[in-house]
Amino acid sequence: MKTTIKFTISALILLLLSSCNTGPQTIDYGNDGCHFCKMTIVDKIHGAELINDKGKVYKFDATECMLNYTAENAALINTTLLTNYYEAPTEFINVEEATFLISKNLPSPMGANLTAFQNKEEAEKMKAEKGGKLYDFKSLKSHLGK
Repeated sequence: MKTTIKFTISALILLLLSSCNTGPQTIDYGNDGCHFCKMTIVDKIHGAELINDKGKVYKFDATECMLNYTAENAALINTTLLTNYYEAPTEFINVEEATFLISKNLPSPMGANLTAFQNKEEAEKMKAEKGGKLYDFKSLKSHLGK
């Protein structure tokens, strides 16, 4: 009887701890939908996530959808904005750490031709190959009017 009670209590504690996760969630590419445009998220390089101050995760098919969502929801505070990046598809980095390339020769799902890079040198190399313009997050938001 004591073993059953200990097991039940342990299981409940684990359930409670796992429900308090405030970090990024893995995008289920091909199944999860974009919170902004409702398209299915399929592109593993361009996905993005917003984590609000309560730990709720919103998934997006492209960084530009996330920026459109934040522009329309100005009351959002203490959010974490994450983006997939070119060098390691499906992985996330904070948008403040990313270098963004807008290049018509490197399309993104929503047509902004916006791709994030973790490594600035890699972004510069891709710019030399594909053309376009580089932005940090602040200048990207200004460029896009967000």
